Amino acid sequence: MTAPRDKFGRPIVVVTGMGVVTSLGAGKADNWKKLSAGESGIRTITRFPTEGLKTTMAGTVDFVPVEPFSSTDLSERLADIATEEAVAQSALGSKGDFPGPLFLAVAPVEVEWPQRLELGRATGETDIDYDAILRVSGGGQFTQYHRRFQFGSVADHLAGKFGTKGSPISLSTACASGGTAIQLGVEAIRRGEADAALCVATDGSVNPEALVRFSLLSALSTHNDPPQAAVRPFAKNRDGFVMAEGAGALVLESLEAATARGAKILGVLAGCGELADSFHRTRSSPDGKPIIGCVRNALSDAGIGPEEIDYINAHGTGTPENDKMEYLGISTVFGERTGQIPVSSNKSMVGHTLSAAGAVEAVFSLLTLEHQRIPPTINYDVPDPAIPFDVVPNKARDARVTAVMSNSFGFGGQNASLILTREPV
Repeated sequence: MTAPRDKFGRPIVVVTGMGVVTSLGAGKADNWKKLSAGESGIRTITRFPTEGLKTTMAGTVDFVPVEPFSSTDLSERLADIATEEAVAQSALGSKGDFPGPLFLAVAPVEVEWPQRLELGRATGETDIDYDAILRVSGGGQFTQYHRRFQFGSVADHLAGKFGTKGSPISLSTACASGGTAIQLGVEAIRRGEADAALCVATDGSVNPEALVRFSLLSALSTHNDPPQAAVRPFAKNRDGFVMAEGAGALVLESLEAATARGAKILGVLAGCGELADSFHRTRSSPDGKPIIGCVRNALSDAGIGPEEIDYINAHGTGTPENDKMEYLGISTVFGERTGQIPVSSNKSMVGHTLSAAGAVEAVFSLLTLEHQRIPPTINYDVPDPAIPFDVVPNKARDARVTAVMSNSFGFGGQNASLILTREPV
């Protein structure tokens, strides 16, 4: 029997397992129930004091205890939860023996304020670097510092726990990271390097330093009361994004391998596109060419036209500029269809999960295909006439959806788009 191939002669890549955790809850069932009901996971921060901060809310995952807190530890715990769900659903391999590589999207790792202060007291220094960590890591309470605050530590943990094959890959491409991790898995299977891949993205970065840094960029919403109304993608009164935590995981396989073992197919990764511009470390190029090119690359990779996309899961952060640039990119590619195609933002409910967003939203896109129901953009009460999207305002919508485009447009002009379908195209 001839192995199934796409129209370009490549192995068809399918999804056989997925897992997710966000501020709405742990697992696909809980997240989908709340997402489709238009519930918000944004809440006032209680993890650390917020006096004097302009932004005092976030999409924190407080139901996963980490004590003492560090963003790296929480990122690891969230990745565990999402990956366990995805691997269990796929029923691929045996426990601790996943038959493929790991591609992990994770935030940049650094020693955080509390740990720096602790190290400063131990070393008598105020300028803490990795040399200081190594000097005190020979024993006692600092033994794990040399591992905990290295970029590849979360991937090493996941690879050991789930038994992935080869060297695990850690990557960080800003808010496009989750989409990039999935793309690497797709490409590995297409090249015949693996029959399966584990693609995970995680971020537990709501800490004081990150909040201050984003505030200094004037990127965060300051609509603190009520916090549930803070994220307002594409609305005229949008004022910034809201930091959030979460993780998403996908088990990818070739259609041939999945069919041979009788696996249930949850969806198809039909196309991946990327394009970076380096125009500015936070702003998008004003001509929109990198976003336009990214979207076109994804469609071209899938071998379909804009008219075949039924729904766009937008990047939709709620920042004035990002939403405007996403409209420019989509309207340029989709032309007259722009006002008719549904374009909604999951971030209106879960916040911006940063490095995890691309994978979290890929899971939500697959659930949209499964349930034939488009999640809404909540908090959409003041339309912006300059962005005439059909944002599926405030209430979910039943619709025929066979192909979804999921966009992730990150700082530094790092852009990724995925095309997910119910059936091979």
